Amino acid sequence: MLPIWYSPIYTDGLDPAARFPRERYRLVREALADLEVDGGIVFEEPGRLDPAALSPVHDEAYVRAFLEGSLEESMVRRIGLRPWTQVMVERTLILTGGTVEATERAISGGGFAANLGGGTHHAYHDFGSGYCIFNDLAVAARIAQRNHGIGRVAIIDLDVHQGDGTAAIFDDDSSVFTVSFHCQKNFPFRKMTSDIDVPLEEGTGDADYLEKLEQFFLCEMEALEFDLILFQAGVDALASDRLGHLSLTRAGLKRRNEIVLQFAQGKGVPLVITMGGGYGEPIGTSISAHADLFRQAANLQ
Repeated sequence: MLPIWYSPIYTDGLDPAARFPRERYRLVREALADLEVDGGIVFEEPGRLDPAALSPVHDEAYVRAFLEGSLEESMVRRIGLRPWTQVMVERTLILTGGTVEATERAISGGGFAANLGGGTHHAYHDFGSGYCIFNDLAVAARIAQRNHGIGRVAIIDLDVHQGDGTAAIFDDDSSVFTVSFHCQKNFPFRKMTSDIDVPLEEGTGDADYLEKLEQFFLCEMEALEFDLILFQAGVDALASDRLGHLSLTRAGLKRRNEIVLQFAQGKGVPLVITMGGGYGEPIGTSISAHADLFRQAANLQ
């Protein structure tokens, strides 16, 4: 079965007035209910991450200010999850804990595991940005390396927005290989440098996107060795996404997922899925695409 970490706090920890589509976590969970009954997936309750586990990645003063509720207003505004709620600290530690626990399960089990949330790739060492407070991908990678004997990690970021925080955190670190396929004329407007960046023109559709992705896996990934893959699997490259500016179809995204999952399976490398972005109009288009990925992973597990 595919283990998926999920907590109701992923939705409930955000204010209903927030512009962020908080309901998508609950809706994706509901969309997968039949697989839980059939035995294809099992939901796990994430624990609260010990804040000390953030120190290999994040600045101690930034972490302390967030935990104490004393972040400067400009930093809160840059994160953007407003109105700011009292439960935000608990939500963030549980969300990050979900990715860490999924990573530990993938390593111990040698297969796939997932967090029905996470992928907070805009968080930098000492500040948050773009709905991201702590970088769960970076935290999970470091814990895997320090505590679980993992050597080289690949972070494959296929969200429509560049994984700028992740790229900055691992700049000049050869033990973590960062990859980002993203819309060039989109947030963040000041891009960082990943190990591999594939900037895409607005309106890019299935054919061009998938050709580039297949070539990347064939020519780049196939020649490299990794002990762990973290897959930031945002679905905001959909044509219906209000923040995306690309033109992928649901079928195109399913093929994208297949390329990544089958590569990891073929290499025998543990893989962790984080949900990433999805801002479809209507939101149901994002829900369906997110659910597709978890179903595909469960079928291959």
